[in-house]
Amino acid sequence: MIQLYDYQIEAVTRMKNGCVLCGGVGSGKSLTAIAYYYIQNGGDMESLIYGEYITMDDCNIKDLYIITTARKRDTFEWSGELSPFLLSINPEVNLYSNKVVVDSWNNIGKYSEVTDAFFIFDEQRVIGSGTWVKSFLKIAKTNEWILLSATPGDTWQDYIPVFVANGFYKNRTEFIREHIVYSRSTKFPKIDRYLNISRLTRLRTSILVDMDFKRETTSHHEDIHTSYDVKKYREVSRTRFNPYTDEPIMNAGELCYILRKVVNSDESRLLALESIFMEHPRVIIFYNFDYELEILKDIGWGAEVEIAEWNGHKHQPIPESGSWVYLVQYNAAEGWNCVKTDTIIFFSQNYSYKVMVQAAGRIDRLNTPYTDLYYYHLKSSSGIDLAISKALKDKKNFNETKFVKW
Repeated sequence: MIQLYDYQIEAVTRMKNGCVLCGGVGSGKSLTAIAYYYIQNGGDMESLIYGEYITMDDCNIKDLYIITTARKRDTFEWSGELSPFLLSINPEVNLYSNKVVVDSWNNIGKYSEVTDAFFIFDEQRVIGSGTWVKSFLKIAKTNEWILLSATPGDTWQDYIPVFVANGFYKNRTEFIREHIVYSRSTKFPKIDRYLNISRLTRLRTSILVDMDFKRETTSHHEDIHTSYDVKKYREVSRTRFNPYTDEPIMNAGELCYILRKVVNSDESRLLALESIFMEHPRVIIFYNFDYELEILKDIGWGAEVEIAEWNGHKHQPIPESGSWVYLVQYNAAEGWNCVKTDTIIFFSQNYSYKVMVQAAGRIDRLNTPYTDLYYYHLKSSSGIDLAISKALKDKKNFNETKFVKW
């Protein structure tokens, strides 16, 4: 049985080839995308409205390719969205004769020669001008496609590949010539301003399909203030010397890394963590660096507490026990969800506003049994923590080179 909310059905009616379906993390973009594919291939709108499945015309149905994150592919998350429409990556289970493929962005190049198919590009990756974008543009020329994104773009430059794929511009060069003025005061290309923004706004509006998603949950964000070694922090700032390796610090990025290590390694942060865990026995903890992971693993959680990790080293599933800690690196924050807890602890802040939003959304799902969700942000009054917090509050990314005078 197909179960879509009214806002998802309404979004399907507004979608078109080359559109970007926008919805917050956990809003049901995947199911909405499959519903649109179903309608485009002979499905009946009454099926979406009343939930009674009416089969598609097998003679005209297009092959379906879903390009997503490696985790979503490996955990078969898309299979759950496909099944109500009797679609499957397994030909023996798939009701129709079409091909259904779910693969990761790393393998997008394998499908650049595919024609006359339908592509769903999940989790926005078409930014810049790299190999993924080149494959995307080649696929877009000869296939139907839509793109799913919780955060479609921060700047007009982010929209270049999608604008080109829609035929608004011949290529990246034409967009730059018509809309970008570079600064003359820098040695590297830096955008000074954009031209004809009214046209850009009109083009963006023509392809964005926003889902009017009203969450049933209430998010509670609380800053937990921790202390830090002020003397050590000032010494590192003054001498530009790494106390962990006894070597001089070579650049702004390394200085910020060491300052954060001084702050994040403070014992008060661990005490705050343990205090939160006493009230919330099942928690997801986000961290940035490997040294943070080692600190988190060395805490005496207790013999009855199950510890699991999701990062570049381990891909362990979310625990099933009554008391557990799931340690997740921010870089691995996309493409999975959890409805087994109502609590996330941010052991340290990430530089990216988008990444922070993605991380928070891991527990804020349509099918969560919780009404109230709790987010604890551990942070100190150090200069770098305050600067990162300000950037994130302004929905911007933290810039190391602006923070440090080198």
